[in-house]
Amino acid sequence: MSADSSAADVQATIAQLWVYPVKSCAGIPLTEVELTDTGLLYDRAWMVVDAQGEFVTQRELPRMALIQTAFKMGQLVLRAPGMLALHLALDAAEGPLKVRVWGDEVMACDMGDLAAQWFSDFLGPEAPAHLKRLRLARFDPEVRRVSSLKWTGGREAVTQFADGFSLLVTSTASLDELNSRLGAAGHAAVDMQRFRPNIVLAGIEAHDEDRIGAMRIHTGDGAGALIDPVKPCGRCPIPNIDPATATSSPEVSDTLQGYRQDPRLDGAITFGMNAIVLEGDAQMLRVGQAVGADWKFD
Repeated sequence: MSADSSAADVQATIAQLWVYPVKSCAGIPLTEVELTDTGLLYDRAWMVVDAQGEFVTQRELPRMALIQTAFKMGQLVLRAPGMLALHLALDAAEGPLKVRVWGDEVMACDMGDLAAQWFSDFLGPEAPAHLKRLRLARFDPEVRRVSSLKWTGGREAVTQFADGFSLLVTSTASLDELNSRLGAAGHAAVDMQRFRPNIVLAGIEAHDEDRIGAMRIHTGDGAGALIDPVKPCGRCPIPNIDPATATSSPEVSDTLQGYRQDPRLDGAITFGMNAIVLEGDAQMLRVGQAVGADWKFD
């Protein structure tokens, strides 16, 4: 693809950037963020696990949506209703901890008893018995967790505790289309937080992100960054969870079922594209940057 966005089939801009430091907890909207080989800096760098090291998400504990995250003076700060804030140094880690996220078992770093107690105190009271005692793990940067080679075309792309790929790309037009359909059925509009994207594009039509090849992001520093959307993002019930209340209702999934069954995933509901980083480690992404891509024809 040409490095000149004006020569690309599709021209867009970055409308939003989101980082989710703790997998399945609330995200942080940013105006700029560093891109790394594993995605956006600190994205899904921490993960809640049960006593067996199995990852825990809003699928099991919807109240995770209420845990707010923030960066402040070299710390990750976690807040939740009725809880004192938990402050964790960004470089803090304790002993080794074996964890599992989907089919991958990796060695991670335990974040200690204080963090474990904090998550157990907030999430445990309403959790099933096997999720009463929780711990917080930190991804070990020495570990390489490789995305599915089937979807990356054999290219070795790495991620941290994301479900499977380093980035998730959506567009404002895709959300507008969903909200139009929700409104027509008498339901309230939803916001982008439910879909937990990293990069939200503006200036394209609804779900054009499904149909484009590698995206050149013009960072203003040399060649910029190159990000390739490789797999449609199959959707579990998490988008049904209201991030403000942690309550779930089915209208989002029910509405998507009517028009977003994707043959590439055997008819599963999809929204957004999982993407990998091809170029641009240490580049700064910023809201407003130009993005160019060509149509992809399979």
